[in-house]
Amino acid sequence: MTDLLSSPRPRLDAPAAGAGPVHAPDWSWLTDPADEPTPADLARARDATDLLLAEHGVTYGTDRPDGARPWLLDPTPVIVDEPEWTRLDAALVQRAELLDAVLQDVYGARRLLTDDLLPPTTVLSHPGFLRAVDGLRMPGGRELILTSTDLVRDADGGWCAVGDRTQAPSGAGYAMEDRRVVAQVMAGVYRQAPIQRLGPFFQAMRLALRDVAPGGVEQPHVVLLTSGPASETAFDQAYLASMLGLPLVEGTDLLVREGRVWMRGLDGLERVDVILRRVDAEWCDPLDLRAGSRLGVPGLVRAVRHGNVSIVNPLGSSVLESPALLPYLPRLARTVLDQDLALPSAPTWWCGDATARQHVLTRMTDLVLLPTTRDAGAGAVLGWTLSHRERAELAARVEAEPWAWVGQEAVGPAGPVVDESTVGIGSEQPVAAGAPGPRAAVLRTYAVGHGASYTVMAGGLARVADDHVVSSATGATAKDVWVLAAHADTEAPAPDEAPAELVSPRRPATGISPRTAENLFWMGRYAERAEDQVRVLRVVVDRWDDFHRRPASVGGRALTVLIDALTADVDPGAPESDEHHASLFGDHPRTAGDGTPAFRALVLDPSTPGTVARSVRRLAAAAAAVRDQLSTDTFIPLARIERALRDERARARSRSRSAETLDLGASTDAQTVTVGLRPALDRVLEGLLAVAGISAEGLVRDVGWQFLDAGRRVERAQHLVESLLATLVDRRPRGVERLVIDSVLLTQESAITFRRRYQSDGGVAEVLDLLLLDPSNPRSLQYQVERLREDLAAVPGPAPEHLLADVVDLLSELDPATAATTVSDDGRRTRLAETLDSILWRLRAASDEIERVHFVRPAPLRPLEDAWDA
Repeated sequence: MTDLLSSPRPRLDAPAAGAGPVHAPDWSWLTDPADEPTPADLARARDATDLLLAEHGVTYGTDRPDGARPWLLDPTPVIVDEPEWTRLDAALVQRAELLDAVLQDVYGARRLLTDDLLPPTTVLSHPGFLRAVDGLRMPGGRELILTSTDLVRDADGGWCAVGDRTQAPSGAGYAMEDRRVVAQVMAGVYRQAPIQRLGPFFQAMRLALRDVAPGGVEQPHVVLLTSGPASETAFDQAYLASMLGLPLVEGTDLLVREGRVWMRGLDGLERVDVILRRVDAEWCDPLDLRAGSRLGVPGLVRAVRHGNVSIVNPLGSSVLESPALLPYLPRLARTVLDQDLALPSAPTWWCGDATARQHVLTRMTDLVLLPTTRDAGAGAVLGWTLSHRERAELAARVEAEPWAWVGQEAVGPAGPVVDESTVGIGSEQPVAAGAPGPRAAVLRTYAVGHGASYTVMAGGLARVADDHVVSSATGATAKDVWVLAAHADTEAPAPDEAPAELVSPRRPATGISPRTAENLFWMGRYAERAEDQVRVLRVVVDRWDDFHRRPASVGGRALTVLIDALTADVDPGAPESDEHHASLFGDHPRTAGDGTPAFRALVLDPSTPGTVARSVRRLAAAAAAVRDQLSTDTFIPLARIERALRDERARARSRSRSAETLDLGASTDAQTVTVGLRPALDRVLEGLLAVAGISAEGLVRDVGWQFLDAGRRVERAQHLVESLLATLVDRRPRGVERLVIDSVLLTQESAITFRRRYQSDGGVAEVLDLLLLDPSNPRSLQYQVERLREDLAAVPGPAPEHLLADVVDLLSELDPATAATTVSDDGRRTRLAETLDSILWRLRAASDEIERVHFVRPAPLRPLEDAWDA
């Protein structure tokens, strides 16, 4: 199998004329040749890989209607020999040192520009050159801390650079996750492999972040600045933050006060000394950089100018990403480093030079034309795909703005490679060849500046594609990169992880922002809401299967009560648009046109509030937003829950008349309306219970956990009160009421306790005692309120104690026997209804008070030139 990136090895067959060496994994180092993976082994490994990635929640890109795009990984590794990697490592260090020297010069003396070693237009006209940060310096004598270089194999099998990433290099987290997954699915081979570890790179990164702290700071507070969960690389950012032990913050979590950067904490402001940014520089400060940006921190440039915060990579470093620099790197290396450039770049011609421009325009059909900036409004263009008219139009654009374009020769043994760009395909794109295997491949390498030099990750992020374009955005497949050491270690390698000895002492502050606390709170609420919905639907589905054919029987009348409870609007005044505060099943239509309950829609429809699928999706979104706060095991049951729902939707689609569309709320035969739902609900409940168990037993009891648990307590308490209002307030015949009571107890997971305690003598009074007043029952209202008060007492800020105390008083005044027997002429238990109504509005008011006190966010930023009433 050809993989295009592994170290070349001699051909064993008789080569055809001009045939080069074979690029394929070399398994010769295995102790037993019989251990070499067979095609069947690799097929099983691919299936296991897909499953693990889904369970770990590894995604790329923003949400789609059917969920986030999964990360694609081929478990067959790219294998690079140590001698070849040693040469490449040295070349990458040299390239990083050269780029660092260039960055220091262009924001300093600019001798490279005045001495005509680098055309001034390549730098000064590039949008990545930020005049607002000209002359600013990082502590430690180095400017470029992190860098990555995209490499391909040229036609001769050598390494060739096609681009550098210096703005905010992405993918290191993906590389580590790929290693851990491949180590599991290829365990037999992995344990025998003398593989160089990834851990030293992350050790060096952590130390580098510490070393660039402003002077006089001994224990720097480092954060990772993200653009949020909508970022394409949100998983990579959260994973990296978790590995390095850094708070994951958004721009609204930070503020600048008196020239210093602070993080909004729950109990006050926490000073920030170093920011590892994953937000493009121009968006980082709406005052000095891009006006109107809501991703950055107003005044951040001012804080940098005062020397009170360090930013990695520094603002303005993206100027080094311009492909216009590539043709000048060889002479810059000879001048700046007094060395020849060890790692060649793909042949590139900057169109700002008249001779180079003529060369590009003459050879357009053979070249890839690249804009010098990645956000220029046009992506790379494959010249050979253009029609005559399209080439003429592009040539006119190049002539009009020659400084904004380069031509690059297509490189790679399987064809041209274009990475990480929007690609312009002309109208005469040739039909892709049908040959199996990848057609292009890119290896992204990483280096971090620490100490006197750079540390290069021993491996990187390889990606392959079956087209000319290699980009994760268009479905490229990742591969782990194994750099084989000359001698095997005495111990089998374990999956890489950052060493414990580098963990900094825990700061006494909370370490989480109001945004993080809010996501944890709602994660708890949505986890509990989904569980409550599943428990209710399991009971109602069972009752439907038992009694829907006999509506006049005791069971049929009890079923009517339960169906009505699904549609009950216990708070008609609640705003319909507020999904957070909706009752258990929101305002989702619960019946089809013929009156048959829309059970399937209540379980499977993710697009409408008030369904199990919707609650699960919101739960997953809240968890993803605080991935750095959670155990990685949390995402395993979440993935299984979503897979259970997805599989049941697929089965429902296969049973429907149309395979293209599926109307989950359409009229269905009453005999089949629940087919397949109970097993799906059981699988979802298993996953939700696993999430609850991980939260209860796998997380430290810090402030974040208190909010997570508080959200669960608020939701469970509200659901319990709503359920009792919908089912027990009206008095019914004894047989019907008995079956309704049994159903309520099942939904509240208290049926066994009730039977053991009361056997056959229990009625409404005993149910109220067990579900409302029993402090030893973890499902009772009394228990929820006590736990909620404990949670809120452990977090900074005032608690809605007066509201919760009122609930306690109402419960203490409630006599279950009196509440059960005080019945009005119309058959309503009026005292019970009044008490439950009073409790419910206080619980909702307490939830609102928690949000108002703890989750306040700053108002959206507005540029001064915008009208406030626009």
